[in-house]
Amino acid sequence: MRIRRGGPDDVPVALAMLDSSVAWLAERGRTGQWGTEPWSARPSAVRRVTEMVTEGETWVAEPDGSGTPAGTLVLGCGPHHYIDPVDEPERYVWLLVTDRAFAGRGVGAALLDHAVAETRRAGVGLLRVDCYAGDDGRLLAYYRSQGFTPLGPFTVREWPGMLLARRV
Repeated sequence: MRIRRGGPDDVPVALAMLDSSVAWLAERGRTGQWGTEPWSARPSAVRRVTEMVTEGETWVAEPDGSGTPAGTLVLGCGPHHYIDPVDEPERYVWLLVTDRAFAGRGVGAALLDHAVAETRRAGVGLLRVDCYAGDDGRLLAYYRSQGFTPLGPFTVREWPGMLLARRV
């Protein structure tokens, strides 16, 4: 898995992956996380992704050196506005999304391993992430399987989330 530094040119890549995830979730009746409307069709969502990709550290996974983007990770130095900051340096996973065509191939795990390595490289000992905690809890279970520990639930409007952390 090749992981390259991304940037503003990768905004359409991230939006396409988010759109494919929305469609995949909706096909399975799991609309609580992101609804049914593609991210690329919502101006506020496009702005949000553009801000994350341009302001954070963006990384793109390309399996087998193919040059085909399979996943995107954006790391920030602090949490989203709806999560309280901590009193120590941290890295925060602002965005992690994989192209559904690469599901089950370890793309997300490779990107999270890269996030851990980048956090260590920065001399920081804390990596946090938040995720959707509704429906069947599969996303929460995934982050736990990647070494993250739940710290506590939160709600944004009616969206149930969970804050998780990993010491590195």
